[in-house]
Amino acid sequence: MKSSETDKLFRKAEKLREKNRYGESLTFFRKALKGYSALRDMEGTMDCSFSMGDVYRMTGDFERAVRSYSDALAAGKTIGDPSAIADARINTGLSLRGMGDWRNALPLFRDALKFYRKTGDRQAEAFTLWASAGNLRIKGDIPGAIRTFRESLDIFRSLKLKPESGYSLCGLGGTSRIAGLFKDSLRYYRKANKVFTSLDDRFGMAYSFCGIGNAFRMMGDYGEALSNFRRASSLYKKFGDRVSYSYTLWSMGTTHKMLGEYDTAVEYFREARKLFTRTRDPRGLIYCSLGLGEIAMIRGRRAMAKKYIEASVAEAQRYGFKVEQCHAEMIASHFRGRAKDSCYPRLGLKLSFSGMPFNIP
Repeated sequence: MKSSETDKLFRKAEKLREKNRYGESLTFFRKALKGYSALRDMEGTMDCSFSMGDVYRMTGDFERAVRSYSDALAAGKTIGDPSAIADARINTGLSLRGMGDWRNALPLFRDALKFYRKTGDRQAEAFTLWASAGNLRIKGDIPGAIRTFRESLDIFRSLKLKPESGYSLCGLGGTSRIAGLFKDSLRYYRKANKVFTSLDDRFGMAYSFCGIGNAFRMMGDYGEALSNFRRASSLYKKFGDRVSYSYTLWSMGTTHKMLGEYDTAVEYFREARKLFTRTRDPRGLIYCSLGLGEIAMIRGRRAMAKKYIEASVAEAQRYGFKVEQCHAEMIASHFRGRAKDSCYPRLGLKLSFSGMPFNIP
């Protein structure tokens, strides 16, 4: 295959990826990768591997994403491109983070941040801060995540990078919700939605609609919450993002749980659980188990409730998810007779719960 033909395949794949047509893009990326490998074009191989890794990561296939980024890393080393090596490491970290492995992602982000600061690459520095903030959020360091998202937002704004600023605003919206700052969460997500709408960024719009819905859910406006979740889910379905769609399904399940519509809630939790299993997201599985366990408890099915809740506590401890462990232990204490939520202040969160159903953020 000639270089020009391979380049055309790669450009076709990139256009499809930009339109969020991920499955179709992979078909052309694979053909392009085969062509670049046959030509021994290491730069083409590297670029193609990066793009494939991005598609796999966006669609929740994190193991394949890690393999693609590893191929990009190897090509970067062959070429002798230190920036590409740093990029491959940070994207590998994002994929590991998607699987809940924040511990192994942490040094990858730290090393990349040192490199970008040393080379003065402000945009890459801001991106790494954004990635690190998300990692801190999963770890359970919510105050640290908020500080780091603000750092990334300040740099993106100084560089006049609107889409990137929007994603930092979404990060602030999510961490503010977990911190119990629900009005702040709504404000950040609405700002992000304005940015993404002006850019016609459908993924960003879906992401921010889900965040707006969750902010309304935490403020008790369940009708407005469901309206925004429906907007998000219709967009996610169009471009096949299983990762974010899974959390939207969980959010819808939790909203129906709060409305006392338990059969509907169970359907959403089970659908979300299937997708979390496919993407191997332990945090998502913990949240689904807590929701199913709580409904079992409400319905008097104590043996089933105990199974779900104890499994959630064990999994949260295993992965070191401090916030999820706090939620699980709070619900477990309620199961034993009285809900205890003293762990939240220790994590710097303004959350408190008194009785079922629990509207966890």
